[in-house]
Amino acid sequence: MILFLYGTLLDPTVLARMSGERALARRLRPARLAGWRRVFLRGTLCPTLVEDAAAAVEGAVLRAGPAALARLSDYEGSAYALTPLTVATARGPVRAQAWIAPPWRAEADRDWP
Repeated sequence: MILFLYGTLLDPTVLARMSGERALARRLRPARLAGWRRVFLRGTLCPTLVEDAAAAVEGAVLRAGPAALARLSDYEGSAYALTPLTVATARGPVRAQAWIAPPWRAEADRDWP
């Protein structure tokens, strides 16, 4: 599965630890998601996304195998659901999935750094 990562999993150390695959970070490729904005998940220091036609989120795409995907899903937890979307990459548009919380769980007035 191709994932779009936009938060804590962009850190190679976090990605390696949470996925159980040390080399996974080498497969990250820059990507941009138009029409969305990165904000805080309500009551946490974690990010989520909200739709915003005037915004865009920089992140990365990554192809993850079943074992890594299962571990990363556990890390993301029940606050997030995999959501299909299309991101822009150097090679053109790519269909990917991103962990996004429901809009009511987002602090839409507080952008994530």
